[in-house]
Amino acid sequence: MRLIVTTWNINSVRLRIDLVARFLKAARPDVLCLQETKCPDDAFPLKRFNRLGYTHAALSGQKGYHGVAILSRVPFDSFRVERFCGKTDCRHVMAVFGERAGLRSALTLHNFYVPAGGDEPDVVANDKFAHKLAFLDEMRARAELRPAADARAILVGDLNVAPLEHDVWSHRQLINVVSHTPIECEKLAAAQNAGGWIDAMREFVPEPEKLYTWWSYRAADWAAADKGRRLDHVWVSRALAGRVASIKVVRAARGWPQPSDHVPVTAAIEL
Repeated sequence: MRLIVTTWNINSVRLRIDLVARFLKAARPDVLCLQETKCPDDAFPLKRFNRLGYTHAALSGQKGYHGVAILSRVPFDSFRVERFCGKTDCRHVMAVFGERAGLRSALTLHNFYVPAGGDEPDVVANDKFAHKLAFLDEMRARAELRPAADARAILVGDLNVAPLEHDVWSHRQLINVVSHTPIECEKLAAAQNAGGWIDAMREFVPEPEKLYTWWSYRAADWAAADKGRRLDHVWVSRALAGRVASIKVVRAARGWPQPSDHVPVTAAIEL
């Protein structure tokens, strides 16, 4: 069985539901993981997703800020939300797919929205940056993010860190800019290594090739400037090593009407 999973920071699901629908009609992933939905659960546009064939939903949302969701065309057995840093700020949801989805063994899918961290990379002057570092530390320490060697697991989302030199348009110019500072990159790598996670995107597009999923709204012509960063990620557990059949970054979505500053990333995984 092949499972196709898309992750996308949509930056307001209600504002951009037409863009999401356009993408789903064309790409038809099995599972869609959204971040920054900015929508409480009781206002989430479930009817629209149902009409598109995504009849299974796991939601963790709030009004105006943050929020994550998993929408699926295949059923999952259960879902759960985890809180980080003692905050109820809707940055994680996970779903467990099992026999009803035709899998040989259970598959756990984590969807994350890591704090952006504000503008100043200083934990004393900037509480948001301190929160981000603490969140990454907690990701490293959490037992549920350390899958066993034979456990099938996927972790996706806007992790808000571009960890490698060629995940940004200029390593030299962004080395002291939030999302690419050494301490953020080190802490994200520690979380990845603690869980034995494999960076599926870089398995397909190795460095030194540039790889971006985000382009700032501040650029007058984002495509011409091409000053991007890879903030969105797909990790797979050791049991799924070698089973990622493809990775696709839909760069064109950045140029759609009223776009998010992030674009969809889709992984096809053989289970």
